[in-house]
Amino acid sequence: MKIAHHAHKDIVIPNSTRHLVTVRQAVFDVIQESGFPEHEMLRIALAIDEALSNIMEHAFETENLKAELTINLSLDADEEKFEALILDSGKEFDPGEIESPDILTHVASGQKTGLGIFLMRQVMNEVKYTFVSGFRNELRMIKYAHDFKTKGATNAGTQDHYQNH
Repeated sequence: MKIAHHAHKDIVIPNSTRHLVTVRQAVFDVIQESGFPEHEMLRIALAIDEALSNIMEHAFETENLKAELTINLSLDADEEKFEALILDSGKEFDPGEIESPDILTHVASGQKTGLGIFLMRQVMNEVKYTFVSGFRNELRMIKYAHDFKTKGATNAGTQDHYQNH
């Protein structure tokens, strides 16, 4: 049995999806080092992957900037809580303004994109967004270990928060 302790990792990610494999490995490492339930690794990695992909695709308006900008990711975990903080300097975006799709309608219509925020909400217990005016976006996603034990794979209790400073 592993001895649980706090694990932390900071990563600066170039604005390219080819670097997401590095992020996934960092998520796996932090979870394994912290004692957070390992059966949540792939789900948490998916939520972070979706958040970063959305930022890379939508946060930077001009093609000239896309290659130059970076995203900061901070991962923290212990045996009870996993937290990801994502910072970027792209345009303001509040994921709380996006309503959850009707999955059956979404699939029936043949749409293959547009489920990133939905997936983030399904996996994580909290999705908190803050925009610091003229400065940066902060997206904080939290997953509690006790959630899996009490609710199983469903996550109807996800909370979205938005603040504009």
